Amino acid sequence: MSAPARVHLDGVVALLGTFPALSGFSLTVPTPEVVILRGPNGAGKSTVLNVCSGLVPVQRGTVQILGSNIRVDRRSVRKHLGFLGHRTGLYDDLSVEQNVQLAARASQANIALVGPTLSRVGCDGRLAKLGVAHLSAGQRRRVALASLMVRRVPLWLLDEPHAALDTDGRDLLDEVIREAAVDGTTVLMATHDLDRADRLADRVVTIVGGRVVANDAVAHVS
Repeated sequence: MSAPARVHLDGVVALLGTFPALSGFSLTVPTPEVVILRGPNGAGKSTVLNVCSGLVPVQRGTVQILGSNIRVDRRSVRKHLGFLGHRTGLYDDLSVEQNVQLAARASQANIALVGPTLSRVGCDGRLAKLGVAHLSAGQRRRVALASLMVRRVPLWLLDEPHAALDTDGRDLLDEVIREAAVDGTTVLMATHDLDRADRLADRVVTIVGGRVVANDAVAHVS
């Protein structure tokens, strides 16, 4: 029997208040790949990611993430995925290192990965002991990226992940995404940084009015 799709949404309707942010949205990602969600502001890109993570309830339709029915139990799949959104999700009263250790424990990942991961994102040494409250916006994004990386989960949900990063940080993020994909991680990313997205993507999904209007494979020239 073949493994279930990493992401399967069919006819999904999701409301933000009374507004139908998704109005019959359907998307299946059967294998590990990098899928870019593209569309104008308000198209529903962030809502798709929030639905997949169980943060936004669904009114109608099917939502299966990593084989779990999110409509039955929105919490069951959270330890098996990583989410990097507009908010970093970090704890200001903890140090950089403590935040990443907490992320590792939440997904039952190897705590020994924390040090090398912090080194990879440039947040090791004395910076690792610093409280998150004292970090710049770019440093916070790097720590949030480390918290995502250390979890070693099969699905990443990224909402404008390049925001607040400088050029070096954006290049690092691109490298990390490529490496994760090679290692078998499925990456679902909403972004307006189309130049970078096109270089990363295996597939580009265009959303308008809460529905998919195009779903195109990307051919990379070697």
